[in-house]
Amino acid sequence: MQTEPSSGLRIQAGDARAHASHNSCVMRAIDLFDHGCRISSNGVCFRDGDSAYSFQEVADLTHRVANGLHAAGLRRGARVAIYSPNDVFAFAAMLGVFRAGCVWLPVPIRHVLAENLAFLVENECEFLFIHTSLAKDIPAIRRSVPGLRNVVMVDAPSAQVPSLCEWAGAFPASFPDDDHGPEDLAWIKTTGGTTGRPKNVMVCHRNVAAIVTTFHVCMPLAQPHINLMAVPMTHGAGNVALATLAMGGTVVNLRRAEPRAVIDAMERYRITTLFLPPTVIYSLLSEPDIRSRDFSSLRYFLYAAAPMSVNKLQEAIEVFGPVMAQCWGQTEASLILTYLAPHEHFEDGRISETRLKSCGRPTLTTRVEVMNDSGDLLPAGEIGELVVRGALVAKGYLNRPEEDAAMRQYGWHHTGDIGYRDSAGYVYIVDRKKDMIISGGFNIYPSEIEQVLWRHPAVIDCAVIGVPDDKWGESVKAIVELKSGHVATDTELQAYCRAELGAMKTPKSVEIWPTLPRSHVGKVLKREIRERFWHGFDRLI
Repeated sequence: MQTEPSSGLRIQAGDARAHASHNSCVMRAIDLFDHGCRISSNGVCFRDGDSAYSFQEVADLTHRVANGLHAAGLRRGARVAIYSPNDVFAFAAMLGVFRAGCVWLPVPIRHVLAENLAFLVENECEFLFIHTSLAKDIPAIRRSVPGLRNVVMVDAPSAQVPSLCEWAGAFPASFPDDDHGPEDLAWIKTTGGTTGRPKNVMVCHRNVAAIVTTFHVCMPLAQPHINLMAVPMTHGAGNVALATLAMGGTVVNLRRAEPRAVIDAMERYRITTLFLPPTVIYSLLSEPDIRSRDFSSLRYFLYAAAPMSVNKLQEAIEVFGPVMAQCWGQTEASLILTYLAPHEHFEDGRISETRLKSCGRPTLTTRVEVMNDSGDLLPAGEIGELVVRGALVAKGYLNRPEEDAAMRQYGWHHTGDIGYRDSAGYVYIVDRKKDMIISGGFNIYPSEIEQVLWRHPAVIDCAVIGVPDDKWGESVKAIVELKSGHVATDTELQAYCRAELGAMKTPKSVEIWPTLPRSHVGKVLKREIRERFWHGFDRLI
């Protein structure tokens, strides 16, 4: 049974009022949501705990938000930030930003305040929606962001700042269609900064349409998806949620990806579609009762954002069923450049260890090739940088012309990932270009060593890097995080690696840390780890 939003605002029913006046053959981000609204206007758009919100309720709120932004003086292309954990009203605000023709600035809640302030200033933020849990940052934001016009709380009023529903309630639930088009910006996202200083990536409405279309081509269902949004909506989970709504599906909101809450929600809401990074999946697999839970509703368990241990992927298939699906993408080319479907994890009816090392084959609107440093495309089996073309490739970096040019060298988008493809077209990522270790003149790929360490029964996660070495230039070092209650020594882990990898690739040193530094989406921040060992040197590998 549906309940009213917690703010008490009654959102009046009406139609989606999407009268397209724009002269374009490409769907805009808000058109995608309105499509879902038209085919499922009385259906459940969002669930959050015991509350349910219909498509029509959410659609009306997006019209009010768009009118409110225009009343504040914002017009097409204005930058609007949302600084919030996963929240139904934060997502509705994002849709309202799209409807107004403005540009969404997703602020990562796990970044330090200084990074977020730099992001807001560089992008000339004019309006901010912020969650009460982050209200302490408002004074610093007001002081630091010169063009900021207004601040609205996402969930509840705070210190004379109105809530979203209070603020939006003053405006009509009918907004005239804005004539923004496919090349106009939909959002600007900051890169994860795992290998260097974060950059701001400009994503246009054409890219968003490609993201949603590719999702449904790869992951079709006879009935609408029921998606669990558990990791931040500022990342790939938000893309999956938008794709779900575009076809009239339901998004179940979780504030954070706490393992027990994720498992309970999967059962309670009969989740069909879920996106999680490998580190969170490892935590789920560590839950003591995981094998006794009911995951029979699952159809697609999408994993991405970082390499996944092959043996833990095998365990995930045993626990969740033949539903694991991998995609490869990046902020600059979102979500699904390649796709490994659930059935492709198997060969001749058995789990294929070789195939599990692949990130799949190029998706319908994407071309993926392997290139050497001279710009030559390489044949199957040869290792080089993975380069791509297609509608998923973003417009470029904001205010970074040199880096933008480097990213598009030779007419291809350069991903920075090193890999190869086999004769069947499956793509295999060997490592990040910047992660490769050169020790004594030999190229060593950390991911190969990490795969071995992940198989050790005491290891939950690890990171392998190159550290300064007077003799070899760099030597291999492993930083390891152990499972709760497990014990292992550095010499034991070195011996484990040596048995499979030989002496050259075995880490010359191993450190065991309580936790590894991670980004807001759970990706291990090798940059931060490297800085501890390269401080005072002229270069960071």
